[in-house]
Amino acid sequence: MGKAEQGIRPSAGGYGAELRPGERAPASYAAGAIPSRGRHFAEPDCPTRSPFQRDRDRVLHSTAFRRLIHKTQVFVFHEGDHFRTRLTHSLEVAQIARTISRQLRLDEDLAEALALAHDLGHPPFGHAGERALDRLMADFGGFDHNAQSLRVVMTLERKYLAFDGLNLTWEALEGLAKHNGPIVDAMHEPVRKVIRRLDAWQSLEPARWASGEAQAAALADDIAYVSHDIDDGLRAGLISLEDLRSAPLAGDIVASLPAAEVAGMRGRLTYEVTRRMITRLISDVVVESRVRLANLAPVSPTDIRAAREGVVAFSTPVMEEIKRLKSFLMQRVYRSPRVMDVMDDAQDVVANLFGRYLSDPATLPETWRVAQRDLSERARARVIADFVAGMTDRYAIDEHRRLFDATPELR
Repeated sequence: MGKAEQGIRPSAGGYGAELRPGERAPASYAAGAIPSRGRHFAEPDCPTRSPFQRDRDRVLHSTAFRRLIHKTQVFVFHEGDHFRTRLTHSLEVAQIARTISRQLRLDEDLAEALALAHDLGHPPFGHAGERALDRLMADFGGFDHNAQSLRVVMTLERKYLAFDGLNLTWEALEGLAKHNGPIVDAMHEPVRKVIRRLDAWQSLEPARWASGEAQAAALADDIAYVSHDIDDGLRAGLISLEDLRSAPLAGDIVASLPAAEVAGMRGRLTYEVTRRMITRLISDVVVESRVRLANLAPVSPTDIRAAREGVVAFSTPVMEEIKRLKSFLMQRVYRSPRVMDVMDDAQDVVANLFGRYLSDPATLPETWRVAQRDLSERARARVIADFVAGMTDRYAIDEHRRLFDATPELR
């Protein structure tokens, strides 16, 4: 009798856990159905956790993860207590990724680890900070937050005596590297540069698809941010429920709700829109993915990686609606004058800090001052970009006040 028949959940590294009531064992195509390909630096197995559970826990306990609490999603932290941060966004992505993975009988722990880690490389002030760093690093190799997430887990976290980084499994590194799909074009070159250093150990097979768990985490990211950016946009007054009546995906949901003028109902109606949207999008992913899995009939994770297309996916009509919704949010929220004015100032803060540290290394904290000493200008710039990228919004503002006579209010 096999482990699944005995009520034992198979997983990599010899670990097995009893199935909870109503829970099904992962499918043969789940990443945890076969042994992990291991870690760059060999470690003994944990007696109480699977390799992917250890990956998740290492991300949760990392310094970079804690910093996400004060890193911008759309609105800077001091604009309001109820807006999302990179931390709350990552937690929402993890919940959705687990839901999708459970429905598709994938390894929930790997999907959760990838969801929690996917934004570790984001600099302060969200995409505004990333744009600023990419521009500043144009002559030194550029800056990409996906590549930076890999740098964080591979080298920049310094917690363990035996190695730098978190020493995540091959499967976790693969999933982070392929967050946007197979690495096949120039857009992915920053990620390709980072993962080349792993080739002497074992390739991440950049041209192939990632695991089903990685695909689930990537779609969970899309679901979380289009849904909660609507919520935040409503809270900020940048859009109204009436505006959403003509918006893709949200329009028919709003039309089915009671009038917003009902006393005390506006906050509940806002939540109802996002709640129903998340449910709809998860349902679409599950239905479409089950069809694709049935057509592919994978018997191992390798079959999913070798597929001609992603097997965890939105249906074509919903994907088109999501593209239209993103365009709506781009015009009405991300590029609204209120957001753009703040983010323009935020880019100046990042640029000022980077330029000051590069021209005057004595202004760096001692650890980082030592790290960039005697390096080439290109290598020094990368060290400084690592330092700035790791900052929270709050710390970046404090550093700017320390080094400059005037600092934008970012309001």
